[in-house]
Amino acid sequence: MLMEEEKTAHCQRPTENGTGESGDSHGRLNMYACCSVLVASIISVLYGYVIAVMTGAIIFIKEDFGISDIKVQMLAGILHMSSLPSCIASGRTSDYIGRRQAIILTSTTFLLGSILMCYGSSYPILMIGHSISGIGAGFSLIVGPVYSAEISPPSYRGLLTSFLEVSANLGILLGYMSNYFFGKLSLNLGWRFMMGAHAIPSLALVILMLNLVESPRWLVMQGRVGEARKVLLLVSNTKEEAEQRLKEIKATVGIDENCTQDIVQVPKKTRSGGGAMKEMFCKPSPVVRRILISAIGVHVFQQISGVGAVMLYCPRIFQRTGITDKSNMLLATVGLGVSKIICAFISIFMLDRIGRRILLLISSGGMVVALLGMAISLTIVENTKEKLAWAITFTIVVTYVYVAFMTIGMGTVTWVYSSEIFPLRLRAQGLAVCVAVNRIIDMTMVTSFISIYKMITMGGTFFLLTGINALAWWFYYFLPETKGRSLEEMETIFGKNNKSEKQINKA
Repeated sequence: MLMEEEKTAHCQRPTENGTGESGDSHGRLNMYACCSVLVASIISVLYGYVIAVMTGAIIFIKEDFGISDIKVQMLAGILHMSSLPSCIASGRTSDYIGRRQAIILTSTTFLLGSILMCYGSSYPILMIGHSISGIGAGFSLIVGPVYSAEISPPSYRGLLTSFLEVSANLGILLGYMSNYFFGKLSLNLGWRFMMGAHAIPSLALVILMLNLVESPRWLVMQGRVGEARKVLLLVSNTKEEAEQRLKEIKATVGIDENCTQDIVQVPKKTRSGGGAMKEMFCKPSPVVRRILISAIGVHVFQQISGVGAVMLYCPRIFQRTGITDKSNMLLATVGLGVSKIICAFISIFMLDRIGRRILLLISSGGMVVALLGMAISLTIVENTKEKLAWAITFTIVVTYVYVAFMTIGMGTVTWVYSSEIFPLRLRAQGLAVCVAVNRIIDMTMVTSFISIYKMITMGGTFFLLTGINALAWWFYYFLPETKGRSLEEMETIFGKNNKSEKQINKA
């Protein structure tokens, strides 16, 4: 007991090194925090891979099993269907068992799904395997961002949490590469290697996470303040910074800032996340309501912008301009995937320099211009019987521009922003609600895109998307900036905006 008190006192001694705002050392990036986030980002690689690999694998599965197109659609769609309930469940699960254990559970789910898909001897086994992978996909969209946001220091949180978006795009590219290389094997082996390849990184992630630390914010929620202090000393550059961050977290949870006990009794609701849904939807405070609207809003506009449909149906879009050669269409599509990775990588260095809100405004503004160009070009093509060479080049270029602007802003900022603005007691379950909304809208856009453009033409569809993205720009304009602020300050930031609005209304 005496040794524990000496360690606690040692942790609380101030150092000569200064810290920045909110106890954050701005001088250098903490390498332990960086490595922890990089390891957790593997979960997003797995997500991107399972989403993309089915694109090519389903061709070989259909030929090998001789299944109908309806069964093909069911097999492809079961992943998205099973990810919806797991999105909601993942928030409460990570509150109950911890962020680190939730990532281990998710990677284990991916591992089980890949094994069943790889050795699947019948169509029902494939359906079960892919649905299990869908559960992992739903969990990965929550547990990765929450862990990364809670382990990162404020001044580098945008940089570190945006690794997840880069990792997801890397996984997508690896899925396409897997289709290409394993497609050269025999029919019976090719698709099995495609569906089973991610078992290796899944197992590696389990092993790596077992050697990493738990989220310090979750530990404080459990009353394990002593353990949280040790973690913060690892992920902070100075002892003063660690103590300041711990003090802010304790204040958020409702623990006395001056309490020096290593184990503190906290309410059961705080430990398990109970009452979070009721607080958000039944009787939310003005601050919580504003946070919820902002978080759900960025996810709604990310998917309703049309990026999912454009990425999935870009061969059809290029075909409308006059491209008939399949290899040229696929080459243009691969180029989109490469450009997404490049732009996602660029965005991680811009988040903490330019800010979340500014990037969203730049992104949506650029997308409006690109979509307007696509709409005009496709309208001209659809009303002209002749093949227009300029339209082919112009449409491909503006499509690349559209995807680039989307990736730099909406694609990356949406996940960073929504994972950081919720109060600690609501974070996991609040983000789960956002991701569920994200998945529902994505499915709606993807499944209705063809029907819509057949009703109002391809050009008319892009005019509609132009208007939607203009509305998104207006929504982003009123969002508070969170760059460089600690997670514990978010309620204050959104509270200030509410007070300002009330003063304006009174005036």
